[in-house]
Amino acid sequence: MPTFKQRVFITLIVTVLSVLGGTLLGYLGGRYTILQLTEARLDQDVSRVSKEDDAYLAESRAVLVAMNASPYPSCTEQELTYFRALLFESKHLKDVGRMKKDNIECSAALGRLATPRTMPDPDFLLQDGTAIYKDLSLYQGDDDTVIAMQLGDSYVVLSPENLVQLGPSLVHFTETVVDVPSQHTGLLRGEQLQVNPSILTSDGLTRVGDTLYFTRTSTRGLSYVTGYVSISEALAAERVELGVFMAIAGLSCGLLGLITSIIYRRSRGLEQQLRRAIKKDNLRVVYQPVVDLKTRRIVGAEALVRWTDEDGFSISPEVFVRIAEERGFIGEITRLILRQCLRDFGMTLRNCAGFRLNINVTASDLADSSFLPLLARSLEEAAVPTQRLGIEITESGTARQQVAMDTILQLRRRGHRVYIDDFGTGYSSLSYLQDLAIDAIKIDRAFTKAIGTEAVTVAILPQILAMAEALNLQVVVEGIETTEQARYFSATNRHILAQGWLFGHPLPVDEFQTLLVEDQKAAEAKTPALPAEETVVNTADPAS
Repeated sequence: MPTFKQRVFITLIVTVLSVLGGTLLGYLGGRYTILQLTEARLDQDVSRVSKEDDAYLAESRAVLVAMNASPYPSCTEQELTYFRALLFESKHLKDVGRMKKDNIECSAALGRLATPRTMPDPDFLLQDGTAIYKDLSLYQGDDDTVIAMQLGDSYVVLSPENLVQLGPSLVHFTETVVDVPSQHTGLLRGEQLQVNPSILTSDGLTRVGDTLYFTRTSTRGLSYVTGYVSISEALAAERVELGVFMAIAGLSCGLLGLITSIIYRRSRGLEQQLRRAIKKDNLRVVYQPVVDLKTRRIVGAEALVRWTDEDGFSISPEVFVRIAEERGFIGEITRLILRQCLRDFGMTLRNCAGFRLNINVTASDLADSSFLPLLARSLEEAAVPTQRLGIEITESGTARQQVAMDTILQLRRRGHRVYIDDFGTGYSSLSYLQDLAIDAIKIDRAFTKAIGTEAVTVAILPQILAMAEALNLQVVVEGIETTEQARYFSATNRHILAQGWLFGHPLPVDEFQTLLVEDQKAAEAKTPALPAEETVVNTADPAS
């Protein structure tokens, strides 16, 4: 019979072995879970990058076809004007031009070259006849990569901003294409990988040694995007979580602690956190003033949604709105914003005839048959006139034109003013705006930021303002942060509204109402209520 000391020793040994066994189970289980999450992240990130590639490939091809169908003599001023119009309407291109016998003769950005520049041999020839050039020397600057595409006598140069950052730091990316004549798989951008070419041209997940690869083929089958990450990198990035797995599993002798920790980790996902936040009404709505640029008086506000996750981190609206839209519950956020806006500003909207509050809606809201009845019912219950609530729709949200047109027409018939938000960054054209029959456009802050610089976007502003005047559209300018920017638009002698940090940051309702009272008092006293000569330095609120 074992002595007391022996029993204590055996108990200690069993306890130690149990802890070691549980810790090992925790490590193995944690490793498995992290790899599963890493594979899901690879799929998600590669799909996103591949979708972006599809967009620029499709646009490049469409522009090349339009250029080759040019009705004007080659490189004449009429054709260059035609090219510049195509370039302006594009989202992903830096320049477009004409070439003959491998010589560049003119382009939208460079004009007609005094001495034609010889194009090098193309790096790749694709199935649809498109030639691809890497690092085109004529456009080589500080950027590492300059990619051009040629079809017939026309070529386009992709904007370097599309190529600088392919994805998050944990996941590495490479993009490859297959040269049709040689059937060689070559690198277009990213890092050169020493792996079997089939990995880079076959959809799906592949594991080779310590590395996970995930490949997506573009919709047109012209390029392949591969995301990859080493298992050691993935584990190192999640080393804190892995340690938690091991500690919990070790202390509880393994399996129970492991299952508990897995459930805990899963419950920490952004989607689950966001759903809980919506259910508990934990999203915040802040309000940014909209002012009349001539009088500097507040005439309205834009409602902006904010969210801080359970770890205390502020999550960008671009991130959580996209998650909600992709997962099919964006309507819950829209209802929350509408409910809070009417609660915060019901009295102001009922009593202040000159004040309008704008809310943002998504493409999913436009297509939701319950959206319009909900909007009408909410306004009726709050006794708020429809004309006091404006609706802002992004250009991407109107891509499904027929659905957008039908909903916009119904909104306008009910008295709402409809705005195209972030104008100039997406799909807009003259005929497009005429078809949508909107009330106003909000000029994107990218154009405002370019004022006082030599950026090409500055030259486009007068055209946008003239187009808005021709279509009798109200103009709201976003992102005004300096008096120089404000003076630029004030000098146009047009009735322009504005918002930006020069006139006010997004504020909680109490602070906004205080600002509104001060503005009304200043208006009665006929003294300036908002700083006319103050310059505000932008420290980055992408939704301001």
